[in-house]
Amino acid sequence: MSAPNSAMVFAAGFGTRMRPLTDTRPKPLVEVAGKPLLDHALELTECVSRVVVNAHYLGEQIADHLAGRNVDIVHETEILDTGGGLRNALPRLGPGPIFTLNSDAVWAGPNAFETLRAAWFPEEMDALLLLVPVQNARGYSGTGDFSIDTDGRLTRGDGYVYSGAQIIKPDGLTEFSEPAFSLNLLWNKMQAAGRLFGVAHPGGWCDVGHPGGIAVAEEMLAEAGNV
Repeated sequence: MSAPNSAMVFAAGFGTRMRPLTDTRPKPLVEVAGKPLLDHALELTECVSRVVVNAHYLGEQIADHLAGRNVDIVHETEILDTGGGLRNALPRLGPGPIFTLNSDAVWAGPNAFETLRAAWFPEEMDALLLLVPVQNARGYSGTGDFSIDTDGRLTRGDGYVYSGAQIIKPDGLTEFSEPAFSLNLLWNKMQAAGRLFGVAHPGGWCDVGHPGGIAVAEEMLAEAGNV
């Protein structure tokens, strides 16, 4: 199984933590350094040939923003969370492993997808998550989501934050009967089987899930020479 050539960008959420900025526009269209978050995310997908974006809250604005681009839009009639959203989009994404990407972070340094592609070994992995060491995670105040062992296998714990980018095999999505569910449920199964892996992002990363993250992200980009 080769490295993926399709990417799913999650853009359907309500953006409640970003209010009041999201009272009249979806969170992916909130601007950082003069560019919508969605466009920052789509820059990472330039290395794949097929890109799907899901939309729900104020989805017509997402569609208008992407008009004329080589991006497929899946309009969700209800919020499906990450697992349900990915499963819903599979007919547009095609078979095999898939890149997925959250649209509420800003990156600096090497392309996240290229880092994942270089570390992807499908014979032993069902998912490869791109992680950020807690001390390098700007706009984030927790202790981390995962611990990583010397072989790159992940367990729930402290030390590393999930960046919102990964490669994942979607086969296990069929095991869940509910329409809306988190990819965390699939990761748990992969972890139990010893097939959930991670790799660290060597550049900058900032969570922009709340208004305060905008200035922090812009400072990071300025330091990296991206603005």
